[in-house]
Amino acid sequence: MKIGLIDIIAGARPNFMKIAPIISALQARQKEGCNLTYRLVHTGQHYDASMSGDFFTQLGIPEPDVNLEVGSGTQAEQTAAIMMRYESLLLEKASDLCLVVGDVTSTMACSIVAQKQGVKVAHVEAGIRSGDWTMPEEINRMVTDAITNYFFTTSEVANQNLSRSGVPREKIFFVGNTMIDTLLKNMDQLRAPSFWSELGLESDQYFVLTLHRPANVDNVEAFTDLLQAIGEGTRGLPVVFPVHPRTAKTLKGLRNLPTNLSLVEPQPYLEFNYLVKHAKAVITDSGGITEETTVMGVPCMTLRDTTERPETVAIGTNELIGTDPLKLRPALDKVFAGKWKTGSIPEKWDGKCGKRIAEILDHILCNPR
Repeated sequence: MKIGLIDIIAGARPNFMKIAPIISALQARQKEGCNLTYRLVHTGQHYDASMSGDFFTQLGIPEPDVNLEVGSGTQAEQTAAIMMRYESLLLEKASDLCLVVGDVTSTMACSIVAQKQGVKVAHVEAGIRSGDWTMPEEINRMVTDAITNYFFTTSEVANQNLSRSGVPREKIFFVGNTMIDTLLKNMDQLRAPSFWSELGLESDQYFVLTLHRPANVDNVEAFTDLLQAIGEGTRGLPVVFPVHPRTAKTLKGLRNLPTNLSLVEPQPYLEFNYLVKHAKAVITDSGGITEETTVMGVPCMTLRDTTERPETVAIGTNELIGTDPLKLRPALDKVFAGKWKTGSIPEKWDGKCGKRIAEILDHILCNPR
């Protein structure tokens, strides 16, 4: 049996909860005699404790074997730094497969380098599309999938997207959602953040807000209008707002924020999902959070016109509200009236995705048919 070395790439907060179940499943297979080995490569795209370190600790992710320490910079600067440092790593010791997850800069950059070094690429969360080319993530997805060898997908919609682009069906593996693996594993460990009592929070009596998309937060006037609409529509209930570093820059220039808006630091995984689980509803422009709210059965309003996760709308508890503040009030009224849809859980979002991926990787690298 061949021994296969996998580079597992993690660079930003959304990656960490996606790699945790894959690493756990690989470790379990190793104990059973599997010859798969892995090298955890942290690119350092998110490098502060609240955006990176806390997640590694809480989710039981081992210390990275390599940290490229690229730090901050523009997207081009980060892409270049990741590519240069990952190329040096592969030149020093090549792997058999580069496993990338999601759609952050590290995902695209390491995929390009790997292919140019003759290392095959596997993409976890392949095939998702928003159709919005103004989103950097959409470009990252498209570029990565254009040079991927093995595609691990979360939904039949993603399968169809890949098939339409010419990907052979035998290269597409519908495995489910690793983020949901992590959520289900940690559901009993979720814990209230330190400010829970200080803010007087009670289950089903507050909202959670997250915003970081340029269309929502970069324009001061538009951002102000949006926050005012949220403040008014939530009828005085607390709105807990973990502030993304990008959003913090615009917030510094705002005045007269709604009095029920509580700005807090980005939260570790266990605390953030506790907030989500017990919230009356979530207002967001994130994609990943819509998956978690769907599984937890929490109403979710997405302040975007498109989503790369349509199953959270068609099946789950998510609704696309758009970026017009006037459209938010009717959605919030529906929540207060108890008329929000119940939703259900998409196929294979069952906590077994990591195991499926590890089994397929074992066959690809160690037991090729």
